Amino acid sequence: MRLFLHELRMQQKLFWRNRESAVFVFVFPPMLFLLLGAVYSGTIEGYPAADALLVGLIGYGCANTAFAGLAITLVIRRESGVLKRLRATPLPPATYLAATLASTLAVFLLQTAVTLLLGFTLYGAHQPRSWAGLVGAVLLGVAAFAGMGFGATALIRSSEGASAVVNLVVLPMAFLSGSFGGTGGYPQLLRVVADVLPLTYLIQLLRDVYLRGEALWADPRQIAIVSAWGLVGLAIAWRRFGWEPRER
Repeated sequence: MRLFLHELRMQQKLFWRNRESAVFVFVFPPMLFLLLGAVYSGTIEGYPAADALLVGLIGYGCANTAFAGLAITLVIRRESGVLKRLRATPLPPATYLAATLASTLAVFLLQTAVTLLLGFTLYGAHQPRSWAGLVGAVLLGVAAFAGMGFGATALIRSSEGASAVVNLVVLPMAFLSGSFGGTGGYPQLLRVVADVLPLTYLIQLLRDVYLRGEALWADPRQIAIVSAWGLVGLAIAWRRFGWEPRER
């Protein structure tokens, strides 16, 4: 446990010292909420605009932090030889990966707190009807998207392409899933695509617990789909995750 806590502190220091990464991963979702909150008014799909955007941006922040941020970080460390050198140290690989995941969770929880505070103070957003449900949905989302992040790390071959690949996935997914506003006016084809995306079901789950006060397990289908995507990512990582650079 001491080794894990030591590595967790180290991961936090590395994250906050990298200003570019901190801005992309931590600042971007709250900044988007500020911008969209200033544009939208009235209601979005029957909910107050501030509340709907708050839920959508929490979901986007989860994908951006746990999937994109984790994948980019691990690919860069692999290709720069950091992961290879770690294998030669007494630090167990499982402890390193667990500390990296815990650091990601800590960043996202702080990011979510900042986003909620902005919504409450600047746009008059309502507090969650179920705090326990919100926390459970957030933890599920982080776990699932982190699993996908590990899977993406195993598939991405170069550090130069890491950012491009994950943003090519995350930004369209956030748009189609309703992170940035309502999707009721989307063409049928886009709705069909959205129906298979994990972020769609995470946002639906967040809306149920945040806006309706429903129990986290009220719709097991949402939990199952989000979890399944995370398990697929972990399965890919289990078979293909490597510690050696591939750019040779």
